[in-house]
Order: sequence, then C-alpha cells, then structure tokens
Amino acid sequence: MAGWPRRGCQEAWVACAARERLPNSFGDEWGDWVKQAQEIIKGIDERPPDSGSLGGWSRLVGECHLRNLNCLVAVLRPNGVVHPLRRLRESVLSERTIDIIERRIGDSIMREIYKDPDYLDDPLLGEQVQQIWSRLMVAARERGELSAELQQRFAWEVSLIRDPSVNAFALPGGYLGVHLGLMATVANRHELASVLAHELTHVTQRHIARLMSRQNQQSPLLMGAMLLAILAASKSPTAGTAMISGGQALAIQNQLNFSRDMEREADRVGFGVMADAGFDTQGFVGMFEKLQIAARLNDRGNYPYLRSHPLTTERIADMQLRQPGLAQPKPALVDWDDVLTGARARALVQTGVEGMRRLSEAAQDSDLPTYAPHRQAAVLYAAVLSDLRLKQAQPAQLKLERLGPLLATAAPVWWRGVRAEVALYTGQAQAAVDVLQGQLSRQSRSEVLWLAQARLALGQVSQCTAASQELGAWMLERPRDTLAWSLLSQALQCQGKTLRAICAQAQVHWLQHDLTGAQDRLRAAQALVQQKTRDGQMERGDHIEASIIDANLRELDSLRREQLLQR
Repeated sequence: MAGWPRRGCQEAWVACAARERLPNSFGDEWGDWVKQAQEIIKGIDERPPDSGSLGGWSRLVGECHLRNLNCLVAVLRPNGVVHPLRRLRESVLSERTIDIIERRIGDSIMREIYKDPDYLDDPLLGEQVQQIWSRLMVAARERGELSAELQQRFAWEVSLIRDPSVNAFALPGGYLGVHLGLMATVANRHELASVLAHELTHVTQRHIARLMSRQNQQSPLLMGAMLLAILAASKSPTAGTAMISGGQALAIQNQLNFSRDMEREADRVGFGVMADAGFDTQGFVGMFEKLQIAARLNDRGNYPYLRSHPLTTERIADMQLRQPGLAQPKPALVDWDDVLTGARARALVQTGVEGMRRLSEAAQDSDLPTYAPHRQAAVLYAAVLSDLRLKQAQPAQLKLERLGPLLATAAPVWWRGVRAEVALYTGQAQAAVDVLQGQLSRQSRSEVLWLAQARLALGQVSQCTAASQELGAWMLERPRDTLAWSLLSQALQCQGKTLRAICAQAQVHWLQHDLTGAQDRLRAAQALVQQKTRDGQMERGDHIEASIIDANLRELDSLRREQLLQR
C-alpha cells in the first residue's frame, strides 16, 4: 500500500464512476452509487489518508464498503488501473478460486500474527489443544463434512494467543485461534471442544465461501477490505489485542458477518462432529451457560466471543434439547489433564507482575490443605510457573517439592514436564535431560521439545547430535512443526553444519508465511555453497542440499511474484 499516490486512486475512482456501466439488474441504484463515489472522492481531497498509511487506507476501504460501493475495486488498484466491473460481475468464481483466495488471505493474516509477541507456541498447551483438534478433524472427515480436497487446500492449524479475554476465532484458509483466557475459563476439554467444533464448522460448511457466492461481484473486495483492516490493526500500539479482536470482530464479523442461520448450522453440525469425536455434548451446554451468565453480568469486554457469536434463547434451547435423553447426570470424574491445562493457561496468560504474584501467593493459603488433591495440585502448579516467570528460583523449588506427592502418580507427564522446566529455568540443564530422556515418549511433543532445549543448553556436540536425531525422527511425521525446526537449526549450528542450519531457519520463515525472510536465508545458504565450492570445502551431502536450495528459491520467487501482482 505504501507509495500509492492519492491522485492515482482518484483517477481510478473517476474512471470507475464515469466509464464503467453495471448490468441493468442494479437499476436506479447505480446513480446513487455514482453520487456516493463523488462524495468519497471529495472527501479524499479534503482529508487524504497519510501516504503509505495502512490505517488511513483501511478506514477509506471500510467507509466505502459500508456504503456498498461497487467501485471499491478502484481503491484496491493503484495508479488508475481499473478492473472492469462488468467482467468482475459476470465472472463466477469457482470453488477452487475461492479456496485459493481464502487460503492466501489466511496466510497473510497469520504472517502478522506470528510476528506478534502475544502469539504463543507452548509445547504442553499446544499439545492439549491439538489432541482435541485432531479428534474433531477425524470426526468431520468421517461424517463427510470435510472433503479430502478441502483438507488438502486449507491449513487446518490452531494457534494460541496470550490474551486474557474469552475468545476464539476462525480465519479464512482453515486457521483457528484460541485465547488463553478461554482455556483458563472452560471447566474441561469438552467445553473447549464445543467452541473448536463450532469454529471448525464455520470453515467446513463454507460459510465464508457461501457469503462470497451470494454476492460474487464483491468477493475480492470483501477479502481486500478484511486484509487491509487486519494489517492496519497490526500496526497499532496495541497490536496484541487489536490484531486479534479487531481481526475477528471487525474483519470477520463486520465484513463476513455470519447470519443467524449459519450460526445455527455451526451449532448443529458442530454438535454432531463433537459427539462423533467422543466428547461429552454437555460441553456445549456448559459453554453456553458460561457465556449467558457473562452476558447478563455485562462482561465489559472480557467475552468478545459473545459479540462475535451472540447467544439466543433459541440456540441455547436447541443445544439442550439435543442432549441424548434425560438420563441421570454422569458422575463428575476428575481429569487431571483438564485441571492442569486450566492452571497452566492461568499462569501463562499473566503479563503483569501483580497477577503472577497473586498466583504465587495462593500457594500460601492456609486452607489449601483442605482442598481436593487435584485443586491443590492446580494451585501449586500455577504458583511454580509464576515463580519461574518472576525469576524466584528458590520459592519455585520449595513449591515443587510440595507438588510432587500430588502429581507424580496422578499425572506423570505433567510432573516430568514441570521438573524439567524448573531445572531449565534454574540453569540445571543436565538435570532436565536426566528427567526426560529415560521416559521419553515419541508421542509427546512437550517432552521431545523440552529435551531438545535441555540438550542445547548443555552446548555439547554429542548432546546437539542427539537432539538433531530426536528432532529429525519427530518431524518425519510432523514436518510443519515450526518450533521443532527452530530447535533443529540450533542443534545443527552447534555441530558446525552451518549450511543445513541456515536451511532449517529458512523453513521456519516459510512455515510462518514470511517468504521474504525465507528467501534471504536461502540466498545466504546459496552464497555459502558458492564460497565452499570456490574453497574446495564441499562436504558429503552438500551437493544435494544445494539442489534443494535452488529448487526452493525458484518456488519462492514464483510465490513472491504472485504476491506482488496481487498488490
């Protein structure tokens, strides 16, 4: 957007208003749109957006879109280059084309989110969410809600956001986000699964695509306005909240506002997906009850999910009536994973010292020994993590000793994890290795990544070699694990394998949709290959790596050209 001359956009508007003629189906509305376009042009002259300002142009786009101006396409084309509205109107976007647009928009949004400091890749919380997400995906596929083609085209990734608000959001391209505030609020995985199933259904039922098809002449405009709004929000001083809440509430809900029918469909289909995935459908009711209470109490912004997904008595009653029979309620069983997930989310979502201190001091409550074991464990676990973040090693160690008898048997993975975290935070990397390597489960992402971090902290070539081998085995089936790639790059650098380390860094940028960063890393690798060739220092396997680098650069150059053409 930077560098777009105001005069060029004005000329585009004039051309759009004066030369293009819409189909007769628009009737007398065309004259009104011309007048509105002229008003906007005058407004640009009187108060032009700052040159190169995303915020200014996003406001302009939003204003135009709210006025339902079909000439909006002119704003998205620099220097007076106008996409003919007639051709835009007459062209029917294919499903595949819509999918491509959605995916590219989603990739662009996620590229900004990955840069935000509130984006969180926590191995343990991410693992818990991914387990729920995987089950929902399998159920959606088996029910026929998710075709193999759509699964291949979209990303189907869930990200964690360090934000205390109770919110989750779906983006174009199969991206979903979960705020830690939501994870700290839900009582169990079944309630969280209800939210994820609802958001998943918005994507699988093609609600965005259906909206685009309903007004296909404006579909690129909708997408362009959404992208501009989110990119502008990401430039604000409060990018952490603005990008997510602004992106979801403004771009998705205002520009792609789901109808009540779509919300009901997301409830209905999501309910079935959730049930087939093996989750307790009471989770839907429990989540609705929490949201309803929040609505009555005027949540003051803590529940943005209420505003983007307004509850109705009809929706609540429908979920209640869908419950299987009126059998006796199931006995409440303690799920230690659920309890500790909530405790970890409460600890990690804190960004202020006072909040961390409150969690730490809760472990000193004289009534704590009277609590049920799982509640004691949750309080102590959150307190240990808070002490680590406050850099209070000794209090953390003391609380860890109290936590052991409660956690060691009931939740051994969590017990090993918290011991490893304390050891890493206190500079005892070898102790962390000792805790993890004997019990390493290849299915546990948290243990694999924490063990790699501990080995790297030791800084020994043998440990780095072991880390690279374990990470390589892990990524054979999980090639899109960004954090694993980042750790692998460090492990390779430790071994002196600079070329492969640079390529691993490029992979991290690529997975985060930072194509420029990926190009820079690959060009650095290419320069290193040329230098090694000149010096006669090419090692075994370097020639294969060089061929891969060249192929990846060609692909990236092609993708970058496509991006530039889209701008």
